[in-house]
Amino acid sequence: MAANFAYDSNVRDFKFILQEWLPTEQIFAYDKYSSYSKDDLGSILEPYYKICKEKGEAANEVAESQPCHFDSGKVTCPPGYGDLFRLLQKDGWATSNISDDEGNLPEVLLWALQELLTASCPSFAPYVELTNGAATLIYKFATDALKEKFLPKMMDGTWAGTMCLTEPTAGSDVGDILAKAFPTDEPGIYKIKGSKIFITGGDNDFCENHIHLYLARVEGAKAGTGGISLFIVPKFWVNEDGSLSPNDVELAGIEHKMGLRGSVTASLAFGDNNACRGYLLGVDPLANEGKGQGMAQMFVMMNGARMATSIFALGCLANGFYNARDYCKDRIQGRPFTNPRGERQPLINHEDIRRTLLMGKANIEAFRAMIAKSYFAMDVRHCDPDPVVRAKANNLVEIATPLCKAHVSDETWILLSEAIQAYGGYGYIEEYPVAQCARDCKIYSIWEGTNYIQAQDLIGRKWSMGKGAPFAEFIADIQAFIDGNKGTPGFEREFQIMTTAMADYAELKKTMDTFAAEGKTSLLPLYARRVLTATSQLYAGYCILDQAMLANKKAAEVGAEHFDYNFYVGKVAAARYYVKNIVPNIAAITSVVKEADFSALEVPAEAFNY
Repeated sequence: MAANFAYDSNVRDFKFILQEWLPTEQIFAYDKYSSYSKDDLGSILEPYYKICKEKGEAANEVAESQPCHFDSGKVTCPPGYGDLFRLLQKDGWATSNISDDEGNLPEVLLWALQELLTASCPSFAPYVELTNGAATLIYKFATDALKEKFLPKMMDGTWAGTMCLTEPTAGSDVGDILAKAFPTDEPGIYKIKGSKIFITGGDNDFCENHIHLYLARVEGAKAGTGGISLFIVPKFWVNEDGSLSPNDVELAGIEHKMGLRGSVTASLAFGDNNACRGYLLGVDPLANEGKGQGMAQMFVMMNGARMATSIFALGCLANGFYNARDYCKDRIQGRPFTNPRGERQPLINHEDIRRTLLMGKANIEAFRAMIAKSYFAMDVRHCDPDPVVRAKANNLVEIATPLCKAHVSDETWILLSEAIQAYGGYGYIEEYPVAQCARDCKIYSIWEGTNYIQAQDLIGRKWSMGKGAPFAEFIADIQAFIDGNKGTPGFEREFQIMTTAMADYAELKKTMDTFAAEGKTSLLPLYARRVLTATSQLYAGYCILDQAMLANKKAAEVGAEHFDYNFYVGKVAAARYYVKNIVPNIAAITSVVKEADFSALEVPAEAFNY
């Protein structure tokens, strides 16, 4: 176990984003969030950080030494998970915020809380997120009677929620699922039969009931995704008097994973005894030309989970680098390169360690900026009275979702290897925290649609949605930022690089469009992930450079003696590093794509045998 696991987070950066960079006064002007103001954010972030430090960190320690255990059809979760789950739910930090009631916390603040929680205990965070997602679907699509039946106990932590998609023979190709639903004599209630695997949070020992949002095909509905419907399938049936009875949902086993050892990943059997029932959400497909609404409904939860996955990855990454930073401050090793006979130095004084730590800081702050901007847009699209403003915010969320999910989770795995490297040999030892961070983070590039699927979504849907106008506007906003600020003293070189990157990206997209027009369609999926990387680096460069310009002004205002001066200077340095060292990768990707190399497609499959 990671005996020296230490949780840390940069609450100051959250305050900068929410109180200085983003215009959150716009969010708090909406009726739904008007109970708060941006001045209240510190009084929310600080106590939540304290909860994570005291309870989340402790729960993580226990989870590493006492991971989930399955025996005789039951799972045992790490001690303390139940207390933490109920605390967060009852105190209003999580699922209670799904409604449209006044007094709720905005998405752009809940994002920060979720990163704080994930960094403290990565394997615990999915229990909260999945309950939120399942409750959201019930809130959006269920009848008032079903809302009253399920939501109160999901909101207070008595019950948990999941989403059930994956089956032994159907993973990302959801349209091939075999799970079936059969009408009963009771309107809206169906018999359910099928098996699901890889169900995160699919069971636990700290909630009384588990409310599964379950995809199945009503017998007689259309084949493929168009015929799939969504059902509420509780582990225990909720009787009219509120009592619970078994619903023929059995835990068949749990996976033994590389990481996230306190998170149950379950195999579930539904209806083996022909006694499992579920409530249909939406229309009966047999009365709708065989068409189900399940995939459209589930994508509300899926897209939320994709954004949450980017936060999970960032939480692991940030905590890994904060621990590496502190280790490098304390560890004395080696003498200066420029003075071999000088005194031995802390690792943080050596050139390559400086590069490593600033690379981590730059990426963390760029990712955090991308994600925060996306969650800000979620609040706008939900609450703003102007339909034009809502539509633009929705377009940003749609475009940014695959970027945040895929790019952050892809890069986290690579960057954490650098954090391990900073420790030297100690980084490879389980008693040091970066080993756990690396183990935990790898699943994020696979969850909620692999990152190749996210890349397909970008080039196949987001580039072309609205006949290309939303993506063109997305690019135009970046260009307008460059054009409006390229004369800023002290940032001339950064804006030159961004200008070049914009030209490279335009060439990249033109090349991909040409492949499609010329019938070289196999090159589109071949290069899709690299195109997503380039798109993400362009957007992240814009976001972090925008922050740097504000931070530079703030540093000049407060002066070198002020306690915030080094924070602002660090923001500027991180942005300079990102723009000068990472954004130029767009040119390299463009060059590779223009090469149109078919070798990976032309090599015989048998050649991989040698």
